[in-house]
Amino acid sequence: MSLEDAAHPNPHDLHQERGTTPQMVGRYPEYDVLREQDHWDAVTRTVVLDRVHNVPPFRFFTPSEIETLKAFCDVVTAQDAEPRIPVLSYVDEKLHGGVGDGYRYFDLPGDGEVWRRVAAGLDAEARRLAFDSFAAAPEEAQVGIVHRFSKAELHGDVWNTLNVARAWKVVMRYVVQAFYSHPWAWTEMGFGGPAYPRGYGAFGSPHLGEEESWEAQESVHYDPVRDVRKRGLD
Repeated sequence: MSLEDAAHPNPHDLHQERGTTPQMVGRYPEYDVLREQDHWDAVTRTVVLDRVHNVPPFRFFTPSEIETLKAFCDVVTAQDAEPRIPVLSYVDEKLHGGVGDGYRYFDLPGDGEVWRRVAAGLDAEARRLAFDSFAAAPEEAQVGIVHRFSKAELHGDVWNTLNVARAWKVVMRYVVQAFYSHPWAWTEMGFGGPAYPRGYGAFGSPHLGEEESWEAQESVHYDPVRDVRKRGLD
């Protein structure tokens, strides 16, 4: 199995029938979290729907950085087809607003500068492999570069100015936050969305089955952690 094939496993050929998920793949094909919006308070509903209908414009990254980092975000979130969660748009919004997470590593620059150096480093590594840029490289080459980034195995050029292992942690923290705060990701993993003001009635009540009537039902049952390990992707 090539790195490219391993990066996009879909062993059950799952297709989303209702709602939207990244690439329309999901283990909860009949579930759509947005159908639960009438149970959310008005402020929460506005915030959640904004993430779908009002994607923020790019104001922090340069055009060349956008091209490179979009490709990076697609690789690390395994989004190789539409619809895609616009991860980088939300990363850009956070960096443009100067909203950090309240801490930074002593041996790294600010988060925005980390992202810029990562973009430069990805392009430099792609050029070392004879491609014009990271975004212009074929997917298997992109996956290989990202895999080595995740293992802190990139050296030279801008990588020598960073603690590579910690730079990976910084950018992935932003990516994960952006991806899993989006309703399409909630639908994909069967998350019920905000429980306020409805609340949980069955949680902690074995006699009620501990499953809420509105929770999603998955179409297959397997442990994704074990699946990833079996495929050697960890």
